[in-house]
Amino acid sequence: MSREIPCVGAVVFDAAGDLLLIKRGREPALGRWSVPGGRVEPGESHEAAVIREVFEETGLNITVAREVGTVRRVAPGGDTYVIHDFLGELGERRTPVANDDALEAKFFALDELADLDTSDGLIDALTDWGLINT
Repeated sequence: MSREIPCVGAVVFDAAGDLLLIKRGREPALGRWSVPGGRVEPGESHEAAVIREVFEETGLNITVAREVGTVRRVAPGGDTYVIHDFLGELGERRTPVANDDALEAKFFALDELADLDTSDGLIDALTDWGLINT
């Protein structure tokens, strides 16, 4: 029996309009660039999960502005990741430091995104939600 696995992602821009991405250290999308995020822990709200995930993967503190969209992705064993993405605002600007399951963490100018190996559907979702123009 397949199940839905609740997950979150954080769309975070700095004051220059650059987008925070992490290079994933685990599947799904191992070695590819994506927004910080991960699974929601039992009893945890989506908002608390996204704040925790950003801090664990980048060392940055954010506040949650609003939910921007939801995507569904195939998970191992026929399960489905249901990923609620949130717009996050930086507490104070710092350089992100990769931690936890992130191999790298960095802000990218939007014109750099097309040259990156990003996770499936990332650019399309951000474009569809009106967060970036491609």
